[in-house]
Order: sequence, then C-alpha cells, then structure tokens
Amino acid sequence: MEKPVMTNSAAQINSRIAHLRAALVREKLDALVIPSNDPHSGEYVADHWKAREWASGFTGSAGTVVITADHAGLWTDSRYFLQAESELAENEMQLHKLGEPGTLDHVAWLLAHLQPGGKVAIDGKLLSVSAYMKLGMRLMPASIKLVTAYDLIAECWTDRPALPTNSVFVHELKFSGKSTQDKLVAVRAAMRKVGAENHLLSTLDDIAWLYNLRGSDVECNPVFYAYSLIGLDSAVLFVDLDKVSETIITLLKQDGVTVLSQDALPTLLGSLDGSNLLFAPEATSVALWEQVPEGCEKIEGAAPTTLLKAVKNAIEIENIRQVMAKDGYALLRLYRWLEAEIEGGEVTEDQVAAKLAAFRAEGADYIGESFGAIAGYQGNGAIVHYRPLPGESATLKKEGIFLLDSGGQYLDGTTDITRTVALGTPTAEQKRDYTLVLKGHIALAKARFPAGSSGYQLDTLARMFLWEEGLDYGHGTGHGVGFFLNVHEGPQSIRGNHSGMATTTFLPGMFTSNEPGRYKAG
Repeated sequence: MEKPVMTNSAAQINSRIAHLRAALVREKLDALVIPSNDPHSGEYVADHWKAREWASGFTGSAGTVVITADHAGLWTDSRYFLQAESELAENEMQLHKLGEPGTLDHVAWLLAHLQPGGKVAIDGKLLSVSAYMKLGMRLMPASIKLVTAYDLIAECWTDRPALPTNSVFVHELKFSGKSTQDKLVAVRAAMRKVGAENHLLSTLDDIAWLYNLRGSDVECNPVFYAYSLIGLDSAVLFVDLDKVSETIITLLKQDGVTVLSQDALPTLLGSLDGSNLLFAPEATSVALWEQVPEGCEKIEGAAPTTLLKAVKNAIEIENIRQVMAKDGYALLRLYRWLEAEIEGGEVTEDQVAAKLAAFRAEGADYIGESFGAIAGYQGNGAIVHYRPLPGESATLKKEGIFLLDSGGQYLDGTTDITRTVALGTPTAEQKRDYTLVLKGHIALAKARFPAGSSGYQLDTLARMFLWEEGLDYGHGTGHGVGFFLNVHEGPQSIRGNHSGMATTTFLPGMFTSNEPGRYKAG
C-alpha cells in the first residue's frame, strides 16, 4: 500500500500554519475554519481537496481545523482520537476531543475566544448552505461575522495536486438493473410532488447512480467530479469534457441528457430567474447557491436520488449476493495464507492488507478497494480507522488479537466486511468482550421489526449486551452501503441519537452494515 501523496512533517505543518496566519493578518480576518469535505460535501475527497489534512497533518476522514493568531486546533470525534494524537504529536496543532467532558465544539470555541466584530473565514466552496445557516446563527448573537469569499488555502498551498482527469465509464445495465431514462422518470415524479421545475444535484454518488456512469476521481469511491441540473423535460450533466468520450455523450443524448462543461453551470443557474429550483441545502455549497438569482424560488429538500439509490432493485440485490460470495472466498484464501505465513516467519499488517487486495483482484469484475483496509494488530486494532503503511506496520505474532476491516469495489457491488481473530489463546477479558460484541451483532442481524422503524430504534439491540457490563463504543452501529458506489451511503444509518440519518425509515432493499465493537487502547 502506498503512502499518502502529501508529506506532513512537523516542520511542514508549522510552516503551513504560519503562512495561513500571515494571510489572515493581511486580509484582516480573525479565524480560518477548514472543513474536511470538497465542494460536493463528500466524505472522501480527491487529493486536491484535502485542505484540512494539508493544514494539520491529520489524515482521518472527519475533522475540522481552526486557525487563529495564537491557536491552531483540530476537532474530531472518538473514532480518531488515537490516530490524531499520533499524527499531531510533534506539530503545533492541538487536538480537541469532541464528546469529551469540557470540550467545546469548534464554534463554541470561536465564540469563547473571539471578540465582537471578529471575522471568521471559510471557503464558500467547502461550506454547505445548511452549515452556513447554522454557523451564521450561532455567530451572529456575538456580533461575529462569517466570511465566505476567501480561499486562503489556494494561495498558500503552492504544490497542491491538480484536479483529477480520469476518464468516466459506463456502468452496464446488467449490473445497475435500471436505465437512466427510468431513473429520470422517478426523479421527475418526485420533483412534481414538491412543485419543482428544476433540480440541482451536487453529490457525486447520486450523479453517478442517476446516469449509470462511474469514475475514479476519489480513491476507493467510483465517482467523478460533476454537477447536474434536471428539468421536467431536460437534463444536463456538467463535467470536464476531456473525461467523457463521444460514445458516452451519444448514449446520454439518447436518454435526453446534454453534456456540458462545468464552466457552463453558473450561466444556466443564472437563467432560472422566474422559475424554481429544488436543492439539498446540506449538499449544495454556498458558492454555488449564490449563483442562483433572487427571482428563482428556492425549494429546500433532499435529492430524490438519495432514497431512490438506497433502495436496491432486484438485479442489484442478486448481484450483491454473488459479490459477497466472491469476497468471502478472497477472505478465506487470505486467512489460509496468514495461518501458513505466521507459522513460517514475519508478516506485517500492510502485507496482510496487500495480500487481501491481491486475492480480491483475482475475482471477476473487481475494480479496487472500497476503503483502505484497516489491518490492526493488538493495540492498532483499537484505532478505529487505522491504516497500516509499509515500514510502519506492526508484525503479527502467534498471540493477541488481529482486526481486519476491509471491502471491495466490484462492478456488481460494494462490500464492507470486518473480522476479528485471535492469533493465540485469548484472555478471559478478550473472550468476554468478543462474545458481547458477537451477541449484539447477532441480535441486530436477526431482528424483525415493524414497518416505519428507524436506525435509532434498532441501535440498542447491538449495544445492550455491552451495556449490561458497563461497556459501550463511541461510534454508530451501521451505515448504508452503495452499489458499486460509496461504501458509506445515506439516507439511513443505525446509531443511538434520535436525529439525522438515524431517523430515516428503513425500507426493503436497503443495504446497511452491522458493526458493533469494543475497543481498548494499548
């Protein structure tokens, strides 16, 4: 497995912080907020958009950086505490552990440390409309202004990777199970229900699903950077034209879809004066939202594609059953190989991850990993999103616990599988904890529940055996899984809080993971 593109030594991170502070002084700004996402609100992003990693050195997928004249901080949740402590250990960036007693979130911290009249900058391309509204409402009572016109990262990150130029390809009907025309009919039916004449689509997995196209712009996620504007009798895909072949343009034209450069999007949005536009405020950037004329009525609502793609059709369901068999066979071969290797000598975490990818690659229609394999031996298994690197990985021995959380991207489906195995004789505590987690997993897997149930109602089933022993885990229990798309997919999830995706009603055909756990550092 290759190292990340960026190098993040303590000296480099501290120098980047200094350059950003100089930019703040020059522009008379008091704080800079750097989120993790790209302009499409993606959880996983292309190297070009890894601004938070560039500024902090933290490589996890969730976190927020705040830089002021005298403080540089990273806010992240319990899944990443161990990883962040390690990656930030020698640089100036300070870790703020969200959810810990006494820890303010980054907005509350800004309110506590900035004076009235202060200015907080955040790149409007990286801030969704809903986040903008929430952040502005919290800052306004303290007379702190939110400024979205500055892109300080662009001027300071001089060796920034270019935007990806990988080609887009067709996802065949034998895999997708539904044509673009049929999907557009369903989207337009949903638009009519809310009185929408136009719909702006920003999320990459929704666009890929709608047009039965895939790409490789984001590592492990078969998506490509694009936008789409859908009318009741028209549809436009905005994409880098160098990435789309004439064959694809012709196929889309047959489905009533026009392909234009992304540069054309502001002009078309500007032409909507006197009409209306359905958009998802949590997935549409402020920079894009500001291109919509005041005379266009803005209808806030979830993108219809989000639910449509979450409910898999019969062909997708049959395909994923076959994929799970292929993936299971690769894992079986991996564990047989591991048993032999660990007997004969040294084998490291990264070697296990690479070998599993090689076994998967021998399966039909394999494209790549669905996320970087989390191969964690002993204490590394407690780092929730740990990723082993050559030269830095632990060596497995015939003792202790080995966790392997991995997945594959196949043309006929996406997998996400976690297995925890004992490489020697487990302790009584390890046996107890493993059994408690397994009982929770089985309880959730076997659950029968009434129509209308949501993830927050099911979450207790996975945790109740741990709770009986005074134990718990600090992350959600399950997430939606895409079909040859993002391994993390909404709108459903299984977690304990009565909010967000955990309140989405479960429907037949949704693919959802089942991942209770027990983590003990050391």
